[in-house]
Amino acid sequence: MKKILCLFTVLLFFVNTHSQKQAIEKLTYEDANNIDYFIKVKNNTRVLEYITQDGNSLKVGDTLVLGRPTSESAISTTYGGGASTGGISAGGARTKTRVNKEFEFIRLGRPAGFGNVMSAMNGEGASMAGVNLAGEVVKIDEIKVAHKGSKKKPLRLILIMGEINGRAFGINKYLSVLDTDLAMSYGEILLKNKKMTRDEAIAKLKEAKDLMDLGLMSEEEFKAMRSELQPLIMGNK
Repeated sequence: MKKILCLFTVLLFFVNTHSQKQAIEKLTYEDANNIDYFIKVKNNTRVLEYITQDGNSLKVGDTLVLGRPTSESAISTTYGGGASTGGISAGGARTKTRVNKEFEFIRLGRPAGFGNVMSAMNGEGASMAGVNLAGEVVKIDEIKVAHKGSKKKPLRLILIMGEINGRAFGINKYLSVLDTDLAMSYGEILLKNKKMTRDEAIAKLKEAKDLMDLGLMSEEEFKAMRSELQPLIMGNK
């Protein structure tokens, strides 16, 4: 067992060291999903900047906010009394159910960290971040990409995140976002300076028009907002 662990550690060190020598200066969502591009990219290649589908930028050193967990599991425990038959507790037994809320795409530790490797070898699932981390401000320490399966599959963006004050999340030094685009779409990660989308700009302008019609906004204020939002609305049809 010790020899296997030593061999794995050496192999992991070699893979990480090799991947550190390569880096993509800027990766876009379109490139990550374009087979002519992503088929040439190796797993664990570092990325310095990622441009999302909505045109937002993610860089090493940026700060993000953790949203709310989107996954939950229920654990039922029966106390006292006799055995349970057919789902019905006998002999005065009572069952208590506890619901655990976890992030679907945010894992405790690094994706291939020692703790997660040991859990996998013991047949245990990955330890996902819990609801206690909701609202936490985090810093991007590293950005990597990996294929969603074979090399003919698109790339998923992996974020390695640390606390902005340098401390650990409990016993874990880092958190890993296993699929950044999905985590953002589900609201598990929130961008602090997120660009407004075209639909959001239209909704904001419609709301402003209603306010002007109600006499709660001046025509000058409405025109100023329309001038500000028009390039975004017209430029992203």
